[in-house]
Amino acid sequence: MHKRKKKIQKKNTDKEQICSMAKTVRKFLPRTGTRKMHDITKHFLNERGISVGRDRFFKMLREEKLLVRRRKRHFFTTDSKHQFRKYPNKAKDLVVTKPEQLWVSDITYLKTRTGNLYLSLITDAFSRKIMGYHVADHLKASGPIEALRMALKNRMYPKRKLMHHSDKGIQYCCDAYIKVLNDNNIDISMTSQYDPYENAKAERVNGTIKNEFELDQVMPDIAFTKREISKTVEVYNKLRPHLAVRCTHRNRCILTQIRIL
Repeated sequence: MHKRKKKIQKKNTDKEQICSMAKTVRKFLPRTGTRKMHDITKHFLNERGISVGRDRFFKMLREEKLLVRRRKRHFFTTDSKHQFRKYPNKAKDLVVTKPEQLWVSDITYLKTRTGNLYLSLITDAFSRKIMGYHVADHLKASGPIEALRMALKNRMYPKRKLMHHSDKGIQYCCDAYIKVLNDNNIDISMTSQYDPYENAKAERVNGTIKNEFELDQVMPDIAFTKREISKTVEVYNKLRPHLAVRCTHRNRCILTQIRIL
């Protein structure tokens, strides 16, 4: 009887610690899925003698109403019916093995009480780091160009051969955008079909930024949105784990970093 009671007590204590860690992570990564949450916390839990599989972890979070619901909304920001040159898809068969070998770009919309805003993103395909971003209240090419200029300033390997991949939207095909790419000796690649899977990495970053960081909500205005985007990009780049780019040390340190911030 005593052993059984002790076992139940440990189970309850373990659950409290697991849920406490999950809540800590959620303060910074509000809608991180169960798979990533398990990946983040398992090292800390193991150090405390708590071993929990993904199924049991999922069950605990569900019981405590700590699961997140995915929301999908569709809004088209691509206008590919224009007179500018459209480039072939060179990124399709490219094997990405290092940072700043391939950048992917895209535009997504954000809602505010005063109307839609448009977030331009440049993401490194290897590291998943957001290299540049810009928020504008229009769909002119100047928004993506500002994101590209920021990305160029953030380069760590400026001499490395780089390719830029995008859809065929007028913002990326226009003379002004192409000039910035050519001036910096960046190879140009574009989707060959009207298929989001040809720019899947960029689309995935859009979804993550909006869904996991609660930026799919209606925000007050552009000033507030810009502040939220700035904070989100910092957390995304520094803290969010990327399962496609596994790094045990990174995942082990995430909770430590969160507590320091």
